[in-house]
Amino acid sequence: MTQQGVRWTADQVLALAPDPASRKAGSKLGTAGPWSETGSADEGTVWGLCKGSGSKPYQTVVDLADAAGPAYKCSCPSRKFPCKHALGLLLVWAGGESALATVPEERAPEWAAQWLAGRRKRTADKAEQRAGQEARGAADPEAARRRAERRAERISAGAAELEQRLSDLLRGGLAAAEQAGYGLWEETAARMVDAQAPGLAARVRELGAIPSSGPGWPVRLLEECALLHLLDQGWLRHERLPGELAATVRSRVGLPAAADGPPVRDRWLVLAQYDTADAKLTTRRIWLHGEASGRTALLLSYGAAGRAPEMSLPVGLALDAEVAAFPGAGRQRVALGERFAAPAPARIRPPGVTTAEAAARYGEALRDDPWLESVPVTLRDVVPVPAGDSWQLADAGTDRALPLTAAAGGRPGLWRLVALSGGAPVTVFGECGHRGFTPLTVWPQGDEEAVTLC
Repeated sequence: MTQQGVRWTADQVLALAPDPASRKAGSKLGTAGPWSETGSADEGTVWGLCKGSGSKPYQTVVDLADAAGPAYKCSCPSRKFPCKHALGLLLVWAGGESALATVPEERAPEWAAQWLAGRRKRTADKAEQRAGQEARGAADPEAARRRAERRAERISAGAAELEQRLSDLLRGGLAAAEQAGYGLWEETAARMVDAQAPGLAARVRELGAIPSSGPGWPVRLLEECALLHLLDQGWLRHERLPGELAATVRSRVGLPAAADGPPVRDRWLVLAQYDTADAKLTTRRIWLHGEASGRTALLLSYGAAGRAPEMSLPVGLALDAEVAAFPGAGRQRVALGERFAAPAPARIRPPGVTTAEAAARYGEALRDDPWLESVPVTLRDVVPVPAGDSWQLADAGTDRALPLTAAAGGRPGLWRLVALSGGAPVTVFGECGHRGFTPLTVWPQGDEEAVTLC
């Protein structure tokens, strides 16, 4: 249940906005003025009518009781989720406006009650459908084994072909990659897609962009070719690898796997949430910290190109839930299992490490997963300082520091970090890798409330 007495902050509400325009428009509707017949229920629902340009007000309802994050319904024609009306209604609720009376859910207006009842029925039906699919899959393990063998054969053929192309590239010299252009790499990536190895295809496409990435590209191309060669060889010999490393290779190649780790129940703090997108897919990464276990876990959610993924958990919320780890080194990626309460604000701060300890943690992780881009790390008592044309996070009172990644240097969040620090030490959560540190969330000195930087 959502604790109605514990309101979200405005920042947490606005973190749900699909884009800056929605954030700005929703902020304008975050007062009681345009709203009527508003209400909320202890079960975790909020509803209201918002005056628009037409004769009829827009009917807006938000289900906060969904443990995976809020769900929305509005009669406006917007295709954005949440729309500006849903954001405005949540801002009214977050602000504790007296106009938003708390009443039993059975007293919700009919249009809100119908949507809520339909949504909960659909949720129950989906759970039943998933259970049926799992039962059918378990009923014919032999067919599943044959499908897996056929796919493994196709991937092996694709990996062998990729090895030949890498050999041809190195034999002819890296300069040939710049002359050939992107077409050669796209063709090779398409061959990996045909071989049902999407992980290999993605890494091949990354190779194609390196020759146009600026000075020093031959070194970067050689490094990535070496990592791709290592992955190829790992797949072609995966049956001889230790269990965890073999699982990592299968995951990097692109084979799907089920979360097979034992369920871990904890109160999970949302450390960070951000999206990356390509032409076909939007990927949302949500980092969690277990209050009791001390574990850092990663949730992945996907949406079709141009659409935000369904799962949304703003930074600073915590949820009482079970998670199960996927196979592979570190077992950081998890699947969200049974949820015992809706997300609610929390003042939890994970323990931090020094910059030297963060770099060492990444180095240790590379032993088990050589293709790992970064590891999640919380840095304690660091100060953002300029370093030439870039920035770094320095341990307070020492000369040790971690450089920020080039991507972090171009984000507005960097200036928010600098302003919140004001030269004083702060606690920062982010991703530490071979390109540097990317800050995602900051806790200013003396403040338990997390501020997102992404």
